[in-house]
Amino acid sequence: MNFVWFTLIVSLLVILCFSNIQAQHQDLQEKPGIWKSSELDSTDTNNLLSAFRRGKFNGHFRYFFMATDNESGLTDYFANAGGGGLRYETDKFKGFQFGVSGFYIFNLGSSDLTKKDSATNQLSRYELGLFDVENPENKNDINRLEEFYLKYHFRKSYLQFGKFLLNSPLINLQDGRMRPSVVEGIWMELFSGKLFKIEGGFLYNFSPRSTTKWYSGVKSIGLYPSGVQTGGMQSNYFNNLNSNGTGVLGISYNRNARFKISIWNYTIDNILNSALLQSDFTIFKEKKSTFSGGIQLIRQDAIQNGGNTDPLKTYIQKGSKSMVFSGRIVFKNSFLETSLNYTRITSHGRYLFPREWGRDPFYTFMPRERNEGYGDVHASVAKINYFSKSKRFTTGLAIGYFELPDVKDFKLNKYGMPSYFQLNAEVRYLFSGKLQGFELYALFVSKIKNDTTYDNPKYIINKVGMNLYNLVLNYRF
Repeated sequence: MNFVWFTLIVSLLVILCFSNIQAQHQDLQEKPGIWKSSELDSTDTNNLLSAFRRGKFNGHFRYFFMATDNESGLTDYFANAGGGGLRYETDKFKGFQFGVSGFYIFNLGSSDLTKKDSATNQLSRYELGLFDVENPENKNDINRLEEFYLKYHFRKSYLQFGKFLLNSPLINLQDGRMRPSVVEGIWMELFSGKLFKIEGGFLYNFSPRSTTKWYSGVKSIGLYPSGVQTGGMQSNYFNNLNSNGTGVLGISYNRNARFKISIWNYTIDNILNSALLQSDFTIFKEKKSTFSGGIQLIRQDAIQNGGNTDPLKTYIQKGSKSMVFSGRIVFKNSFLETSLNYTRITSHGRYLFPREWGRDPFYTFMPRERNEGYGDVHASVAKINYFSKSKRFTTGLAIGYFELPDVKDFKLNKYGMPSYFQLNAEVRYLFSGKLQGFELYALFVSKIKNDTTYDNPKYIINKVGMNLYNLVLNYRF
């Protein structure tokens, strides 16, 4: 625990002690009362103890079954994961709030996730992500302190410091496994009237999903497979990057319910700058039917040497840049939503952003695959979703085609992924009545290769020619 957190905890304890002085030792004949405090005066709600007493607890229990069916001759995998966690947040006291949460995970019976496929020397890609990617042998001691923050509210805005959950276009939860990615730093959301929202901050530590520890920003980059450099050599940037942290700024303008525009900028000090412009708008609306559209533009530029003066140890090559365009049209009514989506990553260079920090923001994103790490990409996706009248039952179907550079075009293909078709089918059901709080989710994914793989199975296993099965049961209270 670093000095900042030690100081914060000690300060809270001192305040609590002065607000509620009581005996520091218990008589041996008394029942244990280490968690007890004096009786609260219900007429006085303007003190720190009252804020803690009036705080709220939330819980989340999760079961996750996952299985990968690879091409014949390659290893198949399966996993059963279970776990749970608690979250507590105080009521406001003089505008301040304190929050803390944690989660534990158990391997309830899975393939041997330490065993590599004999033909490719590859481990499980998806199933291992339910546990600890740094320690595939770990089955029981998988736990993590996730949130630990102090938040100050003023007007309709707030300032937050500590460990917290964050959803933004590029840095986000990416919670398609047991637990999401979490960040540490300073964050602010400022509302200026009803039209403008400004948010941003400085992030210096990360705890990516599928890990149990906290890492400084650059130490977390490379925890996931890192692919190859533009010359074809294995990437070697893990633990070799230099950066002081990441600055984020987002500005949103909502003229009305029919038009929204957002501008985001992410600066990973000494490594990479990413700027995003997104506009979502309604073309026409009639009764319960809406026809709308969206446009995204992303520009990326390497900063200085991209993290290291050695080209074999840098995250992005000096002078590199990338451009991305993504668009969609959407039709939606009270029970159906359909969309056509397209993304173009130009041939200027690879679109890059640490996979440990978040998933792609593109309209063509489909769960269980990404287009990060590639250039010269054409992606086309059609989606349709059905909602029941009660909104408790939803089902969706998505079909996409992703045209990528040749697997040996290392300059534009970081992870050796061939062009592919992808099919996703999902069902979600929210229980009610006596089982309220339960949620059942099922996802089926199929990926079919549409390009040469040079008879090399490393370009196939866990990538294409595979089916992936997911079944998730959540209980939240």
